[in-house]
Amino acid sequence: MRKILILAAIFFGSSVVGLLLAGLLVPGIGVGIGGFIVAVAVFTIAQSLLTPLTTRLAAKFSPPLVGGVGLLSTGLALAIASSFEGGITLQGPTAWVLGTLVVWLVTALGSWLLPLWLLKKTVKKVRTR
Repeated sequence: MRKILILAAIFFGSSVVGLLLAGLLVPGIGVGIGGFIVAVAVFTIAQSLLTPLTTRLAAKFSPPLVGGVGLLSTGLALAIASSFEGGITLQGPTAWVLGTLVVWLVTALGSWLLPLWLLKKTVKKVRTR
């Protein structure tokens, strides 16, 4: 249970960083202060639910698309999160494409590297005892 909560916190944190970076780096993406936490929560939950679903559908109907599932689920999660007012807005196709790429890259790297870093810290702490 503790591991699941830690992984959820890591994914939530990487979603925060990904959405903020997309807002800063990509023209056409706006990040509103008022609804940002709601947008991040909606994005994180949508991403968590959509990834397994899109993976199964891609594997069943079009196996070559399995590699792009992360991008697809990130784009869908952005669409869902942007439907809530005051959080994140995407205007124009460039914002959608680049925003999806930035958020996907940050969340993928965060979800991959942060657990390794935390595991390394934990192992080091255990060894010093």
